[in-house]
Amino acid sequence: MEQTLEIIGTLVGLVYIWLEYRASIYLWIAGIIMPAIYIFVYYDAGLYAAFGINVYYLVVALYGWIVWRYGDRWGRVTSKAKPVAIKHVSWRICGMLTGAFLVLFALMAWVLMRFTDSDVPLLDSFTTALSVVGMWMLARKYLEQWWTWIAVDVVSCGLYFYKDLPFTACLYGLYGVISVFGYREWKRLMKQDKEA
Repeated sequence: MEQTLEIIGTLVGLVYIWLEYRASIYLWIAGIIMPAIYIFVYYDAGLYAAFGINVYYLVVALYGWIVWRYGDRWGRVTSKAKPVAIKHVSWRICGMLTGAFLVLFALMAWVLMRFTDSDVPLLDSFTTALSVVGMWMLARKYLEQWWTWIAVDVVSCGLYFYKDLPFTACLYGLYGVISVFGYREWKRLMKQDKEA
């Protein structure tokens, strides 16, 4: 059953990354379905931080839909709100996100080392903490979210092969490649929006 769920999650993940590449608001629908599947896959594999982050992914998918559809600054919904455009992350926000990543990484690593039987607490914590930051950046439509995903994808690919999740490992390897092209596409779309 775990492998069947992994294959279904992989297929939904392919749809998700294609929609993200296209900067389509419908990525958030796949962003609800995929974590619902991977909650079970990661729990069975003993990837507890990855399991936990899927709850966060479900919440951020709803937030992302609202921000991309209606949001203005910081996601407040108003009657005059315009959909969020692709933009660069500011140095101030980058510093805040780096701090959030470091705190989350340290906290998750401590919890996994102290209270679970995880044999990969640092890698699981790293990819999970960086994914928290990346999802928030995606919801706010920051161009640089792609660099975050490249790092997550490369580390996750190796981690999932190690944990004997070959379909998921291949999916994350493909995500890494697509993330490079996604960055270029979003950069093009951002330039196009500014010229319009």
